[in-house]
Amino acid sequence: MSDRPCALVTHAAGYAGPPAVTALLEAGFHVLAHDTGFADGETWARYRAGRPHLEPVVATDPEEVVADALRRAPRLQVIVSNDHFPATAHSPETAPTSVLQDNLARLVEWPFRLIQAALPHLRSRGGANIVMITSNRTRLPLSGGAFPDAARAAANAMVRSLAVDCAADGIVVNAVAPNFLYSEAYYPRALFRESEQGRAYVRQNVPVGRLAEPEEIGEVIAFLATVRTRFLTGAVIDFSGGWPFGPARPTL
Repeated sequence: MSDRPCALVTHAAGYAGPPAVTALLEAGFHVLAHDTGFADGETWARYRAGRPHLEPVVATDPEEVVADALRRAPRLQVIVSNDHFPATAHSPETAPTSVLQDNLARLVEWPFRLIQAALPHLRSRGGANIVMITSNRTRLPLSGGAFPDAARAAANAMVRSLAVDCAADGIVVNAVAPNFLYSEAYYPRALFRESEQGRAYVRQNVPVGRLAEPEEIGEVIAFLATVRTRFLTGAVIDFSGGWPFGPARPTL
């Protein structure tokens, strides 16, 4: 183990995981990258690509992830909970409630259990920076989106409540809430970069006129992971290029 400060990034193979890992390495962290897919040696070798100060964590349950991380990195001081789940649309008439439970389990329960397991260690250290990657999709609800909307709204509310409960221990809890971030999880290249239909959809809906590049959210994650003030806590930072917005009102 190096003398660098240590950070844990969960579900690091997807969504904001790759840019989070890259940004934290560049910020001087030793990074523990969690993903069950890293149990495959070739997958991990491609992901690591020779980068030093990067180790895999392959446990499944959040409590096991924390336990493994602390065995490897007793100086753990940053957690990036990078949570994603397919945002499949369902008609209210036919929506299976089991899918609602799946959304809540992955986007709310899993990160809560991760933070709960880590709190005794983080409190004993006298402080830490927790960054949750959520979503601001609830600012403009879409037809069929009740399940992911409910889960993301719950996660953003949880950030604020956890910040209150952890503030006295010097633990700050903040979130980055993206939309229109390029990732294969939500805005896959084939549709939103290589298809004119997808590119037009982005231009029409995002004031910036494009998808966010992964390194751009990495910059924000690194800021929240390294911020020293304890007064910035409970923030949910929109990262969506000015979305949502409405057209100008007509004039006579």
